[in-house]
Amino acid sequence: MTPASRPAGPGLRERKKQQTREEIAAVATGLFIERGFDKVTIAQVAEAANVAKMTVTNYFPAKEDLVFDRAQEMIAGLTDVVAARHVGESVLDAARRFYSEALDRGDPTLGHRGIPFARMVQSSPVLAARERQLHDQRELALADELIRDLDAADDDLAPRIAAAQIIGVVRVLFYEARRRLLAGEQEHELRTSLAQAAQFAFDRLGAELGEYGIRRPSAV
Repeated sequence: MTPASRPAGPGLRERKKQQTREEIAAVATGLFIERGFDKVTIAQVAEAANVAKMTVTNYFPAKEDLVFDRAQEMIAGLTDVVAARHVGESVLDAARRFYSEALDRGDPTLGHRGIPFARMVQSSPVLAARERQLHDQRELALADELIRDLDAADDDLAPRIAAAQIIGVVRVLFYEARRRLLAGEQEHELRTSLAQAAQFAFDRLGAELGEYGIRRPSAV
């Protein structure tokens, strides 16, 4: 691929917007951890981030969005990998690969974003509910992709069942990561434990989903 043919990256304007978004979220999360989610207002976040209150709400329509600023990445990450799976790769194989690669790079959307963050979420019913909703949205996104990709009929339960099983494993591993983190397990130990747990869990799905949705070569 020549330089001219490579997709253009985000422009300066978009990079600045993303930087502003990340800075606001970081400031807000710090305040929430320090004082408690329910005790910090949007106005206080805006003041601490040195931006207008409207700027905060433009980037984050709901207060919970300040905490889960990577929500879209969490929802779409696995689905995107499944959608782009390799020829000969099943849906389960792609999901397994997604988890392994995300674990290797320390992806915080897998559940280990630090002890202070974990305690903050657990101490707030609002945040805990929003987190559960993100898992539900992740499952729905995968189900929709499988229905589209496999051209499934409206009454075909297989895509929804497969999505529920795969995301069910990811969800269990997410909360297992948090449990171990709060129990004091060190980062390198945590990754090893999660890798073993993931292998165990995905292997259990292999009997039912091992050949489901294998990507076939495109017809020429």
